[in-house]
Amino acid sequence: MKLIQRGFTLACGLAPLAMAGHAWAQTDSNGAIDPVGQRPPPVEEAPEIQAIPDIGGVLTPKGRLVIEPEFQYSHASVNRLTFNGVEILETLQIGLLAAEDIDRDTFTASVTGRLGVTDRLELELRVPYLYRDDSANFGSESPEFDLESTESGNGLGDIELAAHYQINSGQGGGPFFVGNLRYKSTTGTGPFDVDRDSNGIERELATGSGFHSIEPSLTVLVPSAPAVYFANLGYLFNLEDDVNETIGEVRVKEVDPGDAVRMSLGMSYSINPRSSFTLGYKNDFIQETDTTFVNTETGSTVTQSGRSLNVGSMLLGWSYQMSDDSVFNLGLEFGVTEDAPDTTLTLRTPFGLNVF
Repeated sequence: MKLIQRGFTLACGLAPLAMAGHAWAQTDSNGAIDPVGQRPPPVEEAPEIQAIPDIGGVLTPKGRLVIEPEFQYSHASVNRLTFNGVEILETLQIGLLAAEDIDRDTFTASVTGRLGVTDRLELELRVPYLYRDDSANFGSESPEFDLESTESGNGLGDIELAAHYQINSGQGGGPFFVGNLRYKSTTGTGPFDVDRDSNGIERELATGSGFHSIEPSLTVLVPSAPAVYFANLGYLFNLEDDVNETIGEVRVKEVDPGDAVRMSLGMSYSINPRSSFTLGYKNDFIQETDTTFVNTETGSTVTQSGRSLNVGSMLLGWSYQMSDDSVFNLGLEFGVTEDAPDTTLTLRTPFGLNVF
């Protein structure tokens, strides 16, 4: 006699039994399976995407608290060759040829807490600390006009609050819809709050945007084992503010940062029960920033608009389940548009515990 369970065969002296799914079945004299128990109904669970942060699709179960330490490094560079003068022919130029090389490095250490209030509602708090370092080299054909500068800044960043709500149950293999609402504060040092010299040149770099923002978004998750497809669409509202700061000989009255349309999509693929990787793409379309200046002598005002930005990046992530309560995540972003950072590396190690 043999006992068969999920492909494992054990020799014993019992009546022949076979396990079909989760129900025990007994074989008759002809070898046919005669069900003894009834298989329990399938349980629909929300899919998990661990390798890429800020997708907004992984909800914490009720009563579960997840603490997520995170380290992020971002590098951006600008290499530009400009000509100031008169071009008579393509080979005849009268003027000054200048080269500009700017490197920006940002290190961010943060702690994020996520609490499952109900089975469908999750609250989030993120507290970041930033260190920034910028180095610039401006060279020209005349060495006396060459200029080098280095600036840095560190401090508390902008604290963020967020709520995530799973709209539907996703029964029957359908997609999951998750609504997200994120608020970013101004706890960091803004660009108009840093120390400046008498010429209006900043002595340190900002660690925050200086403006409140609200971002509603919608995440769609489509399970298709062993993969999960995801997409996110959101709109970032940057709130206008009365700055009223004098920089050098110019007074900045009002600043309206450009809003942004944000989107991301991709796929998370499970390699085995512990490992998975993620491929994706995200793009932010940032509108122009309007700034109102005041002439300190005449009192007249003028409004200028900056250029719009297109920030697009390819996403690559890897996740490893170290235990039932902890996960190791590595995420990489590669800028594919001119306005995007060159590379961004993110390390996250969330761990969870039951609080109620």
